[in-house]
Amino acid sequence: MPGGRLSQQERQQIALGLADSLPYAEIARRLDRPTSTVTREVMRNGGPTAYRADLAHRATERRAHRRRPASSRGPGAVPQPHGRDPEAVAEYEETLTTVFMQSGTPKMMARVLACLCISDAASLGASELVQRLQVSPASVSKAVAFLEEQGLVRRERDERRRERYFVDDDVWYQSMVASARGTAQVAETARQGVAVLGPRTPAANRLENIARFLDFVSESITRAAEQAREVLHARPAPTSDDTGRPSPDDTGRPSHDDE
Repeated sequence: MPGGRLSQQERQQIALGLADSLPYAEIARRLDRPTSTVTREVMRNGGPTAYRADLAHRATERRAHRRRPASSRGPGAVPQPHGRDPEAVAEYEETLTTVFMQSGTPKMMARVLACLCISDAASLGASELVQRLQVSPASVSKAVAFLEEQGLVRRERDERRRERYFVDDDVWYQSMVASARGTAQVAETARQGVAVLGPRTPAANRLENIARFLDFVSESITRAAEQAREVLHARPAPTSDDTGRPSPDDTGRPSHDDE
């Protein structure tokens, strides 16, 4: 059984197997690899419906580059709080970046967005992003401008007048609403073509159907975002470690909501 990392050709075979709806075990048998290797490869790189061989291969190369000995690491190496495994965090960040790229976000923008998402504070300054991602300030500035335009990032100035970039709870709601507005604009433009091309012509019928479909999608997205908005502000459910321990309320006293 071959060892070592998967080759690009093997990743292409995995993608073909997923396209044919083959189970992981069958794909692994054809590659002469353990099933766990194929399962981990797919889940680390977007899952069975979003797996892309080329993106997965590039993500693995980046992870391998990051795993050089600690003594040779540059200033981009970030100590991890809460006892986290630095390698596991780096791998997850690469996976999240890849998923953002698969959804259409350009590479640099996807890297910045992933970096902000995994920050406990959900905010970083330009110099912190430059250090963590090992890129130029101009690249960070361009990426933030793009993400801000998409409604995915907001910026504020701290007490020293330095800009900080945030991915907070409501950003995802605002982004979804902005997406719905964009979809509605496409629907309106499609409907304008009906009058130009003439009612009941094949092209006009096509545009009218597009407009009706996009209207429905836009309205559904907006309605769902409104209904689910409070989920973004929900407090995490208690874990097993919290069982039997009352949590303090805003005054520092134990909460007795269950009494």
